[in-house]
Amino acid sequence: MFGAFGSVGRRVAEEARRRGHEVTAVSRRSGAGGEVGDARVVADVVRLSAGRDLVISATRPVDGREGELVEATRALLAGVARTGVRLLVVGGAATLVTPQGHTVEEAPDFPDGLKPIARACAEQLAVCRADRVADWTYLSPPAVLEPGGRTGVFRLGGDEQVGTTISIEDFAVALLDEAETPKHQRTRFTVGY
Repeated sequence: MFGAFGSVGRRVAEEARRRGHEVTAVSRRSGAGGEVGDARVVADVVRLSAGRDLVISATRPVDGREGELVEATRALLAGVARTGVRLLVVGGAATLVTPQGHTVEEAPDFPDGLKPIARACAEQLAVCRADRVADWTYLSPPAVLEPGGRTGVFRLGGDEQVGTTISIEDFAVALLDEAETPKHQRTRFTVGY
């Protein structure tokens, strides 16, 4: 798992372990725990995904380096295409279509400070959709993704927003459900309350 030490990645790793899965956490820094590797480097993705059942990407760049998200997604897709391992990508909410008919990012109250990561997530999704080789799935959270309880009760959708919020813990449940029983291969899906 790339991004296993972030707020989403930690909870996804916890959910995976709760279900009895072995998780290999990947970090760009030595000493953080797990394996050292960079999701932006194809050779690292190949090395770390070979022989695995699944690769999960829950990476998020720091502010001002949003382009790294797209760079990492390209490398992840190229790497797993070489190893034949399935890729689950934690994406963004900005391109989900709201009940009002516009995307989340097009809403009048969408914060300006989130526009750079929203654009990077939109490009990340476009990179996935353009890929014709890798076995990928892209999971978009709703607009509000915050720590909370694990209920296991939520709705699934496609490109349309099915709720405006979900706890990170239930988001992790949805991601692991997809990991264990693939239903959205080579497509995007979403989850929400």
